[in-house]
Amino acid sequence: MRAQNLTLLTDLYELTMMQGYFKNPTDQTVVFDAFYRKNPCDGAYAIAAGLEQIIEYVRDLHFSPDDVDYLRSLHIFENDFLEYLRGFHFTGDIYAIPEGTVVFPREPLIKVIAPVMEAQLIETAILNMINHQSLIATKAARVVYAARGDGIMEFGLRRAQGPDAGIYGARAAMIGGCIGTSNVLTGQMFHVPVKGTHAHSWIMSFPDEYTAFKTYAQLYPKSCILLVDTYDVLKSGIPNAIRVFQEMRDAGADMTGYGIRIDSGDLAYLSKKAYEMLDAAGFGDAVISASSDLDEYLIDSLKVQGARINSWGVGTNLITSGDWPAFGGVYKMAAIRNKGDKDFIPKIKLSENSEKVTNPGNKTIYRIYDKQTGKIRADLICLVGEVFDESKDMVIFDPIETWKKTKILGGTYTLRELLVPVFQKGGCVYQSPSVMEIRDICTREKETLWDESKRLVNPQKVFVDLSDRLFKMKAELLEEMSMKAL
Repeated sequence: MRAQNLTLLTDLYELTMMQGYFKNPTDQTVVFDAFYRKNPCDGAYAIAAGLEQIIEYVRDLHFSPDDVDYLRSLHIFENDFLEYLRGFHFTGDIYAIPEGTVVFPREPLIKVIAPVMEAQLIETAILNMINHQSLIATKAARVVYAARGDGIMEFGLRRAQGPDAGIYGARAAMIGGCIGTSNVLTGQMFHVPVKGTHAHSWIMSFPDEYTAFKTYAQLYPKSCILLVDTYDVLKSGIPNAIRVFQEMRDAGADMTGYGIRIDSGDLAYLSKKAYEMLDAAGFGDAVISASSDLDEYLIDSLKVQGARINSWGVGTNLITSGDWPAFGGVYKMAAIRNKGDKDFIPKIKLSENSEKVTNPGNKTIYRIYDKQTGKIRADLICLVGEVFDESKDMVIFDPIETWKKTKILGGTYTLRELLVPVFQKGGCVYQSPSVMEIRDICTREKETLWDESKRLVNPQKVFVDLSDRLFKMKAELLEEMSMKAL
């Protein structure tokens, strides 16, 4: 991202549509919503991530001479359109839910208001960035939840689907709650903690395990995590680690970050036995770290079994979201405004699948919090300009299963608008926090979820409702479209 012009990081049809709009001039300003329909891993929530990269992409959006020459070589674009592209830049508005925020299906994570050509071009890159990072941030949040306060280290770079997925996946994992990453480039780019131990090959390169451990301890006395399963965890690894730890203590070493890592075998059994041996030797405070194809379900199971693990290294299943490989975000037109018009004309996409029928209009989102607990009661998608009085009762209902209604008594709730301005008239007006600041935001956001919605299996879904005005608008458009089809 820092060195590469990503303007052509788009699907070809975005450019062919742009040329179509160019050849058939229109002064339309459009509203596009980027949202998703289903929570990853059958959970009850997701974590918004990727906005900083979208900002960089839009801010640097331009067609270089090489870009124009390449497009000309495709022999599908005409010269006047290609010349127009030489001076292209984004002039519209973008609103977004800040990174680290807990989000739910159907609500716009990104809203673009721009001339139709500009809004069309940026579709693919926006989806690429929010789909990937929101997926990994959500997976990380689930893994962190399963660990119940233990630290999670991300170390999936070698299994990620390419360098960018490794870099930005690690960034997203940090947002979701990891305490560090093994990815040094991510550490450099985003100023996040980097952590690691050593490989089995380090042990195997020495004449014996003890010498390998001792040499490593002499090099890194303040971060001495020894990998104990190269030969035999209980017969060799733990005894040699204890011997080295005792020598460190006798030498007066600062043992603030010492411990062991187990990367194979029955992690519950081995960790319990390892703790017994360490504690008997006076090292009961040693870190016991585990790895080996972990995910939130296995970590949760090991916790139930009483494993004495207090640090977890999660790689493949985190950086790839192994059981749920795609976030499923989409980008749909919601409204059009012709030049000279004051109001937007709502647009709707129909489908035989009710979940794929879009919500029309220029919208925003209010989060409804329980005033006493600070927990989320529901999210309300409404039209821009709607005003709600927190002192008045509010009746909300499921927009699909409309018989499901809830009355929230006035004075018992508070509202917060989620979408914030990011670009105004082409200029960026938003300062993205650091990754570690976003991580703190995400931690606070997760605390606003009820425990029932955090469950890994069969969680309680959070209501995402439509305001009365928006619901009525949608119903009228559906009726209009159905009548036209007769």
